[in-house]
Amino acid sequence: MRRITWVLAIIMSVALVLTGCGKKDAASVVKDLNSVSDKLESKQGAYQGSGTMTLYTGEQPQEYKVEVWYKNPSYYRISLSNVQKDVKQIVLRNDEGVFVLTPSLGKSFRFQSDWPDSQGQVYLYQTLLKGIVSDNNRQFVEDGDNYVFEVAANYQSSALVRQKIWLAKKTYEPKQVQVSDSEAKVVVNVTFDSFKFDPEFAADSFDMQKNMATGSPSESTVAEVDENGNPVVAEDGEQAGQPVAAELGDFGIIEPDYVPAGVKLKDTNKIEGSKDHAVLIRYDGIYQYTIMEARPLDRAVSLAPGSVIDLGFTWALLSGDEQQTLTWMNEGVEYRITSDNLPVTEMMQIAASMEEQSGK
Repeated sequence: MRRITWVLAIIMSVALVLTGCGKKDAASVVKDLNSVSDKLESKQGAYQGSGTMTLYTGEQPQEYKVEVWYKNPSYYRISLSNVQKDVKQIVLRNDEGVFVLTPSLGKSFRFQSDWPDSQGQVYLYQTLLKGIVSDNNRQFVEDGDNYVFEVAANYQSSALVRQKIWLAKKTYEPKQVQVSDSEAKVVVNVTFDSFKFDPEFAADSFDMQKNMATGSPSESTVAEVDENGNPVVAEDGEQAGQPVAAELGDFGIIEPDYVPAGVKLKDTNKIEGSKDHAVLIRYDGIYQYTIMEARPLDRAVSLAPGSVIDLGFTWALLSGDEQQTLTWMNEGVEYRITSDNLPVTEMMQIAASMEEQSGK
């Protein structure tokens, strides 16, 4: 009887060992992710992914198709397409700098920046890896064929507090990301439908002119600027390197749906006689700021050095020191929020509230 008991104990022990084989805990997965991160930083590091990003920041969810290309050492191409409005924008980084492109309009922003090294992006694999590895208070569970981590969110918006990240068990490729606010409400959801390590990119995959040609006339270019970021004017009076675009027409006045507490609308002025249908909106109170809206006739604009700001639905340029300006394009309209005391987080929230607004 005693022998039978020992035999059963041995069998159960072996069974437990076999059951545990191949099962990983959070520490072993994090160790593997460090190795994946090291490989991405190697000479052969590259990936390509695509999926759907949904923003729950407005009255109605906004859905975008997102495509991400990365190639070591610092080449990036991210394409965002608004499903409802059929608008596509591309942020590109290559040896020449960082570009924000709207191919259908031939519009380009170009500036020097270390983006995205200093800023997290919810659709960038490196950002997700960094979030998991750096959070010692991470939570970890298994969900079918995926490992799920819940960690702190480290993005430009302070409203984004926590994130859940689903990674495939076999390959560690991203499957889904949910970013939540302080009330545990999902604000951003990204679902990847494809992801591939070590893809083969064409030689011109990260070329600015090649990417502009995907939806714009072949003559699209980037304007030359001086050291202050002002367009260079050629001898004949035209801006250097810029073909003239046809006038797109009046777009009305687009007011933000969000106004910071303690701030009120001061006045709204349409600048008479302006060919770009410019509008100036001024706000006063705890913060003083202006919003400039226009449909510029130039096909491409290059701005002074600044930082790339991810607005979720598009990218913006933040420039200036004591007085800061946030500039972005949406459906052919260029917006500029300028202030010497409005926090960047408030600028971002104002910009996001204008995405669904139409001219009045």
